[in-house]
Amino acid sequence: MSNAFSKHNLETAPEKSKPLLRQLLEKSGPNGFYSVTAESPETLAAYAMLHKAFMSSSFINEEKTVIWQSINVENQCHFCVPAHTYMAKTMKIDKSVSDALRDETALPTARLEALRDFTLLMLRNDGNASDAEISKFLGAGYTHQNMLEVVLGLAQKTISNYVNHLARTPVDKQYEKYAWEKWNKIK
Repeated sequence: MSNAFSKHNLETAPEKSKPLLRQLLEKSGPNGFYSVTAESPETLAAYAMLHKAFMSSSFINEEKTVIWQSINVENQCHFCVPAHTYMAKTMKIDKSVSDALRDETALPTARLEALRDFTLLMLRNDGNASDAEISKFLGAGYTHQNMLEVVLGLAQKTISNYVNHLARTPVDKQYEKYAWEKWNKIK
């Protein structure tokens, strides 16, 4: 048996995946992530539901981008970093924000930096935060609702990052010019 994941289309996808895959591909165009995730109708449906919920969260697009890309970069997702760079451009996110997230350099505002810090804290500490860390996030102007929405973003990105790692999903053509590889920091 091959280790390679099937890259499904509307003809080859499992029957239970076909209706949702059709909807997703109509919105996004060709998408390697959706094509490999279609192998599991339940995983495809869970991802789509989490994405829709996160898109409806109280965060503005710039904040959503900070959460997504902070997770993508930390998890070294070769597919998601370029995909979300492309998405950030279509969402009209300032290039300086996008570049800072990709390069792990300072964001333009303390508020966005606090959001990245809290997102990474949740990711690195398995959802644990001290009272001081929670107070710091709240002190930056965020809310308890925002904390829960960061967890929602983590759930969404865990699916996409892990699927792309397992499937070694090739970067889609529309994202290729935003290709990304984590550079090694000298410690």
